[in-house]
Amino acid sequence: MSLKKDNYKSLDKKIMNFAINLAENNKYLTGTNPSVGCVIVKNNEILSFATTNNGGRPHAESIALNKNRYNKGTSLYSTLEPCSHHGLTPPCTNAIIKNKVKKVYYSIEDKDLRTFNKTKKILKSKKIVAISGLQKRKVKNLYKEYNYIRSNKAAYLIGKIASSSNLNILKNNSFITNEHSRRVSHILRFQNHAILTSYKTINTDNPKLNCRLNGLEKFSPTVVVIDKNLKIKNNSYVIKNSKNSKLIIFHCSKNISKIKFLKNKGVKLIRQKLDNKTNFNLKKITQILYTLGLHRILVETGKDLMTNFLDANLLNEFYFFKSDKIISNRDKINISSLVKMINKNYKNKKKINTYLDKDILTHYY
Repeated sequence: MSLKKDNYKSLDKKIMNFAINLAENNKYLTGTNPSVGCVIVKNNEILSFATTNNGGRPHAESIALNKNRYNKGTSLYSTLEPCSHHGLTPPCTNAIIKNKVKKVYYSIEDKDLRTFNKTKKILKSKKIVAISGLQKRKVKNLYKEYNYIRSNKAAYLIGKIASSSNLNILKNNSFITNEHSRRVSHILRFQNHAILTSYKTINTDNPKLNCRLNGLEKFSPTVVVIDKNLKIKNNSYVIKNSKNSKLIIFHCSKNISKIKFLKNKGVKLIRQKLDNKTNFNLKKITQILYTLGLHRILVETGKDLMTNFLDANLLNEFYFFKSDKIISNRDKINISSLVKMINKNYKNKKKINTYLDKDILTHYY
């Protein structure tokens, strides 16, 4: 693919923009690894391009280099600092050096401390020009979640709740929002490694908590349940299907028969101590989930547990769906106090009603 000759600075930006688009298109498909876009150019011609492979390996740089027979004298553009450490795969810097790449451009440094700010020094020692910061502002949002996760060694949490126009939710398993909003909810499930809820939500609604969008079913998140006394119903959907999908329950129960039953069902049980004899330390739970490789978590639960997460200031973003329905019967819970907390906790918000018919979605961040 030939590129139109332009001033070189402008051309470099265009190539990096292409790499950014590649990375954005593959976001949420690369597991715990960041989605990286890579483009290889020589004499104003694109020789190859790639994104991080689904699941996170191989990395984009290695894939793009392997597509060419000769890479000597090329320029490599990567959205993220190429890795310089030995993980499950060799470092990308090794492949860059071996292929005799002439120049390497990348947008931002990798927050992974095994690589952070080391690549440039390694490449320069091999007389490879290394330039960072290209289109840094444009790539910032792409790695917002990844940078938070790596910097804090904790999961990135997104809250989600839906209500009627008069800020009520139902106590039974009845839909409040329309089918368009529910599809967006399934997109959020696809984008996250885990979905966290309470046993109360399981017992009341008996939800499936999976992704039911065509083609994305295999990306259904791990289900995480907060259940101090193991009160979750044995016949709930998530228990009956726990051998086909991943289910984790945090508890502090001594109910031996229930523990045995759940273990036989393939449920992963994690015992936790209570804080102040009442609730779990939610921050500690999110850190445990991080160590299990669950780095992006959707919190989809009822008023009480959601309030606890907001009180602890643990939710990085929030999606609030509001339908045009009015719920006025007795079987309801009002969440006006919760909505006040949401508005107080976040600096920015954006209303989204495109393709949602009469429902309104507000994204807080």
